[in-house]
This record gives sequence, structure tokens and C-alpha cells, in this order.
Amino acid sequence: MRVEIWADIACPWCYIGKARFEKGLAAFAHRDEVEIVHRSFELDPQAPAAGDTPVLDMLAGKYGVSREQAEAMEGRVAEAAAGEGLGYRSDRMHGNTFDLHRLLHLAKERGVQDELLGALYRANFAEARPLGDAEVLTAVAVAAGLDADEVRRVLADGDAYAEAVRADEREAAELGARGVPFFVIDRRYGISGGQPAEVFRQALEQAREEQVREERAREEQAAEAPVGEGDGCGDGVCVPGAGG
Repeated sequence: MRVEIWADIACPWCYIGKARFEKGLAAFAHRDEVEIVHRSFELDPQAPAAGDTPVLDMLAGKYGVSREQAEAMEGRVAEAAAGEGLGYRSDRMHGNTFDLHRLLHLAKERGVQDELLGALYRANFAEARPLGDAEVLTAVAVAAGLDADEVRRVLADGDAYAEAVRADEREAAELGARGVPFFVIDRRYGISGGQPAEVFRQALEQAREEQVREERAREEQAAEAPVGEGDGCGDGVCVPGAGG
């Protein structure tokens, strides 16, 4: 079973949703059979790379609310994060996440994608570290298991893994994802938003049950299929009807 998760590091509900999904997965009896693939999605592709805009100012401007109202919005998200045992700071900065997604594709190739994603979420939301700073980003990536020189090479080459990011984003659009987090199970079931852990567990159970039903149906069809001789080779000769 494969679960693909479209998310953005700037998305607080992706941060919370990851924790909730992992709890739901932990309660799923066949969790060892599940492959997790993290895919790219940019909520604000036009955001400045420097990442020097306070997130409260960004929210106030985006939604046309006062700073106090933006703080109240963040307060509600902080409560949800705390409910999952996650740290959450509203003094973080808002910026472009394209380079972070490019590094996540490098991390996928190196087998540490989930580790890097978790590290980026913690650095952004729990620690309010400036991920727009290349050295800070490199330090986070290295701590997650990547090689420092390789990380610097990717960050210096704007084309590295750029197409992989764009391909993920095109796929999200084709699947109808208009926001994140967006979870897709075996390309059959889609779950939008940071749902409760139980919702994820139930979805995994349902997908597993359908998978088992289909496997049994295929086995039954194979057992009922008529057996006949077709063209083939046997006993050292190849003639029509000689299969065996």
C-alpha cells in the first residue's frame, strides 16, 4: 500500500497533519506494508526567497485582518499543535519554500526524506529558525542525514530537482488538490486536511480491505479459468498446440 502526501513546509496544518497521520498509521495493524511518499506543494510560490516577512504580518495582509485577529488565528492553530504534542511559535518568518522542496527530493534519493521533512517542520514551527538562510537550512539538512557539500551544491544550482518539484505540483493539480495537506492512498482514496488520527486509521483499514478483496477475486478468476493447450514448446519441439 502506498500513501502519497502533498504538503508545504509553510503550512501549519501539514505539520499537524503529519503528526496525526503518523498516529493513525501507528494504530494500523499492517503499517509495515505501507510506503510513504512525500510530495511537493507550494502554497505561496511568489513569496520572497529571503523569508523575512513576519508570519503575523503576512496573515494580516492576506486575510485583511488586524494583527490582533492574526494573533488569534495563530493561537487556535497553536492549540491544535499542542494537542498533538508539537511546539509552535508565531514569531517565525514567512518565505519561499521552493529550495526546501528541492532538498526534500534529494533526501528522497538518499533515503532520509521523512527525517528531513520532520526536521524542517520543527525548525520552522517549533523553533522559528530562518530557513531562508542557506547556512541555517544546510545545518538542518545535515542534522537530518544529508551531506553538507551535497546540500550546498543543490542550493547553488537552482535547476537541481526543480522539475521534480514542478512534476509533483502538476500531479496535485491533476488529482484536484486545491490545498494541503492532501493524502492519497493507492491513488484511490483522497483525504484533505489535517484530519484526526482515527480518520487516517479507518481510511487505511478500508484501503487494505479492498486490496484483500481484489486479490481474492483475482485468485478466484484464475482458478476458474479454463485450461487449454495453445502454441508453445515441449519435448524439444515447437509446434502449434504443443505447449506443456
